[in-house]
Amino acid sequence: MPSFSQANKFGALEIDDFVEVDEPEIEELTRNRDEPVEETSSAPLSKGAKKRAAKAAAKAAAAAAAATEAEVEAPKQPAPVSAPAAAKVNGKSEPTVAATPATANGSKANGSKAKEAAPAPAAVPAPVVPTTKAAPSSPRFEPALPAELPTPTGNALPSNRKRRTPEDFTPVGPNAALTAASPNKNSVKFEDGIVPGEGAEGERTITPKKEEPAAPPQKKHQNAIERTVWTFIMIFGFITILTLGAPYMIMLVLLCQTLVYKEVTALFNLRDHGTKAIKPAAGEKGDEWSKTLNWYFFVVTNYFLYGESIIYYFKHIVFVDAYFIPFAKNHRFISFMLYTLGFVGFVANLQRQYLRQQFALFCWVHISLLLIVVSSHFIVNNILEGMIWFFVPASLVICNDVFAYVCGKLFGRTPLIKLSPKKTVEGFVGAYICTLLFGYGWGTFWMQFPYMICPARDLGANAFSTIVCKPNPVFIWRAYEFTGPIGQALQAIFGTSAIPYVPFQLHVMVMATFASLVAPFGGFFASGFKRAFNVKDFGDSIPGHGGMTDRMDCQFMMGMFAYVYYSSLIRIQNVTVGSILQTAVVSLTTAEQLELLADLKRFLEGQGVL
Repeated sequence: MPSFSQANKFGALEIDDFVEVDEPEIEELTRNRDEPVEETSSAPLSKGAKKRAAKAAAKAAAAAAAATEAEVEAPKQPAPVSAPAAAKVNGKSEPTVAATPATANGSKANGSKAKEAAPAPAAVPAPVVPTTKAAPSSPRFEPALPAELPTPTGNALPSNRKRRTPEDFTPVGPNAALTAASPNKNSVKFEDGIVPGEGAEGERTITPKKEEPAAPPQKKHQNAIERTVWTFIMIFGFITILTLGAPYMIMLVLLCQTLVYKEVTALFNLRDHGTKAIKPAAGEKGDEWSKTLNWYFFVVTNYFLYGESIIYYFKHIVFVDAYFIPFAKNHRFISFMLYTLGFVGFVANLQRQYLRQQFALFCWVHISLLLIVVSSHFIVNNILEGMIWFFVPASLVICNDVFAYVCGKLFGRTPLIKLSPKKTVEGFVGAYICTLLFGYGWGTFWMQFPYMICPARDLGANAFSTIVCKPNPVFIWRAYEFTGPIGQALQAIFGTSAIPYVPFQLHVMVMATFASLVAPFGGFFASGFKRAFNVKDFGDSIPGHGGMTDRMDCQFMMGMFAYVYYSSLIRIQNVTVGSILQTAVVSLTTAEQLELLADLKRFLEGQGVL
């Protein structure tokens, strides 16, 4: 039976009766009725769906039982149905005429009998009997609602108010549940570009933020044109300086190493995201001498290394002039004392609040000097040994870089190294083959000019000067004689069984191999260095090309290899006038030098020279 509140509620809605169905009976009906359905259903029903199916089954069973009972009892008790009963069966609430007491009592009795008989079919559900007659429709729930209530509209919302499921947000965790590893709301964006919580308070529509327009293609073309123009400027400038002589080439190397040192040491000022720059307190001057000491160590290192090269290659000039002799004899001691002075200045400048920064910069500077200035010193020695030992290795690096780009664009498929995603294995191998062929022809061409193969002995000589020297044996042509079937075949085809060659060609092939397989890793090292500091280029010294370090990263490794290879396998240790003069000046006293001069004069007079 409905409660008092339920009776009042349904009475207000003009519903005559309320039938209450117990939950256990519904569950029982659900089990009985769903047994044949479970065999064919593809997915289990939810709890709410099962309850709705049970209610529908109960109503259908009650209606079928009532129809069957009415057909059985119809010929035995024919009785007219009163107006309220008819209204009750049809399920319509229509106004009724006031009834007599007898009628009221009768209707009341009938109503009580109906109420007592109504739960009987629900308590013991009768089996559903299939019949051809349609079951009577169930009562329809139509509450009387006020007319001023809003009605739903079929118009779609505007596009800027739609909020669909974000496509870039996937929860992380078991069963795709939100966990601590899931992205925050700032990573969730709707299709119109709005993140949750964006917009003013009470704003009904949100205007998406306009994205910044992409860079016009004209700018890319301008960069390509600028890069090409400066490439030709560097090529022609390099050739011009090459023809002027060794001193100008040494000045060019000094300029390049200065720019590289400046760019590398400038990276120390970049801070990691987790490091805070230390600012001087009020009244303090801060760390003022660190940059000055950096350049002081740079100058002292160059003084020592360039002084060593000048003394070694120009003994016949240095040890003749009385002004240079003291510096030449005590060059290493002077260099060490200058470095010691800088070291003392560094320690004296240490401040407690800047200790970590100052010591880190001290180490940074010394590593930069080792990788940059010492490498440049080897390149200068290559120039003084003969221009070809500098020019050909540098050309091999440039050739390998160009052909690696071309072969990578044409055939590149397999990535080579993660530091440089654009480098491919196909470009790497193709550049090696092309560099070998290029080196063979390039070295053979330039070895025929004395200006390129003769060591620097006169600082005033240039490409247009007449230079005569005894060439190194690696530049002398030879013939390799083949014997056996190969020699006979060559004799039949070419008329000779000997093939001419120059040992320098074999040395160039070795240098081309190093330029192709090892020197590129100097570029990879520089790429990793830039990614560590999150910069694209080391600087902007060369328009369109970035900094000088971006162009010299492979040249430093190649220059060191060329010097070590030449001094170990190719250089010939000959006794020169400069070496004898150096020994006489450094090792002999003044009396011994006069005795040597007298003996040498007597020897030349006996030979008829004087």
